[in-house]
Amino acid sequence: MRDAHANAEVSTPLWPQMANVVLGVWLASAALTFHPHPSTLLWSDLLCGTLIVGFSCAATRFWWAPWAVGAIGLWLMCAPLVFWAPTAAAYGTDTLIGTMVIVFALLIPGSSAARDLPGTTVPPGWTYNPSAWSQRVLIIACALLQFFIARYMAAFQLGHTTEVWDPVFGDGTRNVLESEVSKSFPVSDAGLGAVTYLAEALTGFLGGTRRWRTMPWVVVLFSIMIVPVGVVSIVLIVLQPVAVGAWCALCLVTAGITVVMIGPAVDEVLATGQFLLHSRREGKSVWKAFWKGGSWDEPAHESRSEEKRSLLRDLAGGMELLTIPWNVAVCAALGLWLMASPAVLESSGAAANNAHLVGALVTTFAVIGFSEAGRGARLVNLLFGAWLLIAPNFLDGVTPASWWNDMAIGAAIILLSMRRGR
Repeated sequence: MRDAHANAEVSTPLWPQMANVVLGVWLASAALTFHPHPSTLLWSDLLCGTLIVGFSCAATRFWWAPWAVGAIGLWLMCAPLVFWAPTAAAYGTDTLIGTMVIVFALLIPGSSAARDLPGTTVPPGWTYNPSAWSQRVLIIACALLQFFIARYMAAFQLGHTTEVWDPVFGDGTRNVLESEVSKSFPVSDAGLGAVTYLAEALTGFLGGTRRWRTMPWVVVLFSIMIVPVGVVSIVLIVLQPVAVGAWCALCLVTAGITVVMIGPAVDEVLATGQFLLHSRREGKSVWKAFWKGGSWDEPAHESRSEEKRSLLRDLAGGMELLTIPWNVAVCAALGLWLMASPAVLESSGAAANNAHLVGALVTTFAVIGFSEAGRGARLVNLLFGAWLLIAPNFLDGVTPASWWNDMAIGAAIILLSMRRGR
């Protein structure tokens, strides 16, 4: 173990850690420069800056020191929310420096010291590599777009701006951000979302193109951040018209982007699960394989030629837009229509709430089914289709038009979800 740590020390690049020393000094000095600060945030920045300098200097000698710097960076991304930073300068400084110290402490050394374990790049039985950059670029780009949107809304909740823009619903975004649901969170819920989205983007950069078997723990962490956020986004969509009585266009955009990200994430975590199962069948330690990775000597199917792949498919990543079955795409569209139907067909009460909830869930599972590995998710919509055939007969607030609409949509979803597609 001592030799392993010694090798890690020798291979650890020096310049990223020295860059973090500069960032630590910058953070400590910025805490004294950009006033007003609450005393708690001021002392937090001073302490974090000092610790970053100390741990960065120790990073070439102790393997755990870069991880300590990364943990401090994560705290810096959260601190302005915990202490309700009164100025945009304090919020921006902590968020930017927190992100940069994570990049210099973990991402750059991790990419340069990535283990090239022997074995295949493409999982056996697959025709593409779910950890390829062409698969991950969509998730990273989507996460960064979500971060920018959520940061904009967080600035309004923190009082850094007095106006918030909603291109569709007028004051809808303001009403949602100022609602009792948002105020029930101890911190800015938009800011919390921004931290999560930024962490997703950073995790997307971590590891090489074989991380599905060389860094399984990263893939699992990556998927945990994406899938629960998708569930939370669905809940927020449902709560907006039900609990708040308003729609937030920016919230809907971030939630829709999250649902799109689930498909590529499912691809990679499925490949990792297959690798861990293979390790168990080979009599190897699953715990060791989870944390340290391993090889897979079984021959893989020939991968798709990069020269033959179109730009659209590369950017689509795991979604494989060119192979989405038409029936699953129609199901997603029907779910969107179901969410909007109460306003058009004038249903109310429980019937309207049911349409909002079921429509969001139908769209979610249909979009998950866009990916080849997640195609089975479409079968969940069979249950929602059956529910739509039953619910309008006893729910309050049903109009004749909404009754026929739910019946037609329910039958269509059942029929469309049966076909698997290529």
